[in-house]
Amino acid sequence: MKYKKNVYQSIAMITQFGINMIVPIFMCTLLGVYIGKKFDMMIIVIPLFIIGALAGFRNVYIMAKKIFEQESDRDTKHVKKTQ
Repeated sequence: MKYKKNVYQSIAMITQFGINMIVPIFMCTLLGVYIGKKFDMMIIVIPLFIIGALAGFRNVYIMAKKIFEQESDRDTKHVKKTQ
């Protein structure tokens, strides 16, 4: 049963990584298209896409950092209890 729990947690984590990447890219690209059409300069889409990608990478990095900190805290607590 513990194996299934780990599999479901891993699937949820991968899904969260995907969402954390897609949403900023999608939002910035839509904003770029809107601004590009409004002011007739579609070149603005490219920098906003890059900003969205960087924001997505930042979100994934922060999330991964928190997950690894929680796992290392859990591991150190387990080690302290057994000693």
